[in-house]
Amino acid sequence: MTPFFPSWAVLRQRLGERRDLAFLAGFLSVASVEAGAHWLFAVGAFFLAMAFLCLRGSSQQRAEQAAAKAEAGPQKEAPRLSEASAIAVFEALDLPALMMDADGTVLFQNVAANRDFGMLEAGLHVSAKWRSPSILDMMRETVRSGRPNQVEHSEFLPSERVFMVRIAPLALPERAKPLYVMTFRDISELRRIDRMRSDFVANASHELRTPLASLRGFIETLLGPARNDTKAQERFLQIMLEQANRMSRLVDDLLSLSRLELKAHLAPAQTVELAPVLTHVRDSLAPLAAELEVDVRLHLPDDGVEVVGDRDELIQVFENLIENACKYGQEGKVVDVALRKLDNGAEVSVIDKGPGIAPEHVPRLTERFYRVSVADSRSKKGTGLGLAIVKHILTRHRARLIVRSDLGQGTEFTVRF
Repeated sequence: MTPFFPSWAVLRQRLGERRDLAFLAGFLSVASVEAGAHWLFAVGAFFLAMAFLCLRGSSQQRAEQAAAKAEAGPQKEAPRLSEASAIAVFEALDLPALMMDADGTVLFQNVAANRDFGMLEAGLHVSAKWRSPSILDMMRETVRSGRPNQVEHSEFLPSERVFMVRIAPLALPERAKPLYVMTFRDISELRRIDRMRSDFVANASHELRTPLASLRGFIETLLGPARNDTKAQERFLQIMLEQANRMSRLVDDLLSLSRLELKAHLAPAQTVELAPVLTHVRDSLAPLAAELEVDVRLHLPDDGVEVVGDRDELIQVFENLIENACKYGQEGKVVDVALRKLDNGAEVSVIDKGPGIAPEHVPRLTERFYRVSVADSRSKKGTGLGLAIVKHILTRHRARLIVRSDLGQGTEFTVRF
């Protein structure tokens, strides 16, 4: 409601808008004094004119406000979200989301949640899918306080994933008590990037220290005692080239491993025919096999065998396995590569006739930089990362690596899809 006596700022604005009336009121006041009227009469006449001006301005302002409201039309109330509308919004979300009651019973789960976690039937308690104490405690705290909460949650099967889980109350007009919305935001890539940075620095600094020390030592020798020794220079430069190549292979493998870790939680979606992949790998390794005097023999079924996977990554897997079999099983002279179709998938076995691996080493073969024999690995230009790369690729493909070995009888690496 507009007050009768406006503020001085408003009064000045109205006086400015109605200069004719203000001037007339002042003139009449002065004229009445000149005509012999008492000065109190003049002052009273001036204030009456001012009151008329205020009343006129207030009524005019109210009229303008009423006209503006009429032009805008009737004001609409804010829409109230029904349960059906809330479910439609849930379905449109790209984040996995669940709607629950105060007891933790799941009432609805959207398509993104079905895709990431599998179908959870309505009516089941949320603990049927997530038994994490942190999630259940967070849910109870939100029900008690009515305030949103969030917590970080990790899952390790089929691959490691990290989620920021948030729960918040949802008031609906059809329900006397609020419902609760739980959403899952995948932060796995952020965590992997952080871990990749720290791991890369640690691994690179550890593995590059030895070749860098060798290079520095040979350079100091060439600049000092061997400055004029041509034969020593040739021999040292050859060793320095080998060490530089080793560092290059190591950096390439570390970068490859880091890239694989970033997308370990994303399963491939393409279909790959395995027989052409194995044939391609055998042909690409033919020069190495000939140099080592090893015969790589393929055993392929008549029917095609397809798996869901990434062709380039599967080539990398079988290149690592067959190359290792040629290098470390060189004594046996033969490497057999067999492809078999199974009822629920397929498997590829790479078998050598070499010296085999002691049982205590087998469980650790896929660890980074783990070597059964450091001297043997370096003499064969290994980086200690080949089987770690194989493991990461197969984890992304939801496949398994099975190792069987007996001392003196060779080793068999089997990839089972």
